[in-house]
Amino acid sequence: MTGPVETRVQTGAEPGKAEQNYGDDPIKVRESDHYREEYVQGFVEKWDELIDWDARAESEGQFFIDILRARGKTDVLDVATGTGFHSVQLLKAGFQVTSADGSAEMLAKAFENARKRGLVLHTALADWRALNRDIHGRYDAVICLGNSFTHLHDEKDRRRALAEFYAALKHDGILIMDQRNYDAILDVGFDSKHKYYYCGDQVSAAPEYVDESLARFRYEFPDSSVYHLNMFPLRKNYVRGLMQEIGFQRVRTYGDFQETYTDHEPDFFIHVAEKSFGG
Repeated sequence: MTGPVETRVQTGAEPGKAEQNYGDDPIKVRESDHYREEYVQGFVEKWDELIDWDARAESEGQFFIDILRARGKTDVLDVATGTGFHSVQLLKAGFQVTSADGSAEMLAKAFENARKRGLVLHTALADWRALNRDIHGRYDAVICLGNSFTHLHDEKDRRRALAEFYAALKHDGILIMDQRNYDAILDVGFDSKHKYYYCGDQVSAAPEYVDESLARFRYEFPDSSVYHLNMFPLRKNYVRGLMQEIGFQRVRTYGDFQETYTDHEPDFFIHVAEKSFGG
C-alpha cells in the first residue's frame, strides 16, 4: 500500500500564533472545529513537557505494541499523531505507520521529533470527518490516542469520524481509541495522579470547569504560561455503544492498561474495537 506523502500545509490557526482565543465567554465555546485554534504554536511547543516521552514510554510499556502484534497487525494509521509519541514508538518497534492529524502545527512538531530520533514520518493533514478523502488505502489498525476523540463536541461529528475510521480499516482491522475517565470526573470529581499519560511532573493539568457537555482543562507550565482545551466529557459506555452502532463487532475496554478495574479508578480508558469478530 502506498502511504500519503508528507504534508506541511498550514490551516486553522495562524502560523506561529502563540495565544489562544476563546472570546468573552470561554465555556460557551463547544464546537468541533475549534481544536484548530486551540493548538497554537506556543502550546504545541510545550506539549512534550506535559507528556514527558521517557516517563510515558515507561508507564505504558508494550501495551499497544503487544495488542497489535498479538493480532498480526503491521500497517497502522495514527489519526491523532500530536507531537508524534505513538507514531515514533510504533516505528521503532517495526510497524509501518502513517501519521495524520488535523493540526499542521502538531504534524510539524511530530516530524521534527521523529527526525531527532533518526526517523522519518509519513504525514498527512486530515480532518477525521473526511479522513478517506485525504488518506488512501486500507489499514490493519487505526489508533486514536491522547484523549483526542474528546475534541468532537457534536454527536454527528463523532459518528462521522467513527464511520471514517471504520472505512479506513481492512475487513479484519481494529480501532484502538482512548479517553479520559470522564465518568469519574463527572460523578465523583477529578483526582488524576498523571501516572500513565500526562507524566510531566512540572506541569499542572486539571479541569477548570465541567458540566455534562464540557470539560475545560487548564494547563499551567513551569514558566507560568497557561493554555486551555475545551473538550466533550465522553462517558465510557456511550463511546462503546457508539462504536457498536457504527458497525464494530466487539469492543474491549481497558482501564489504565488493565483488563480488570473499578469504573471510577482509572485515569484513562482504552477501547479496542474489532471490525469483524476475531479481528
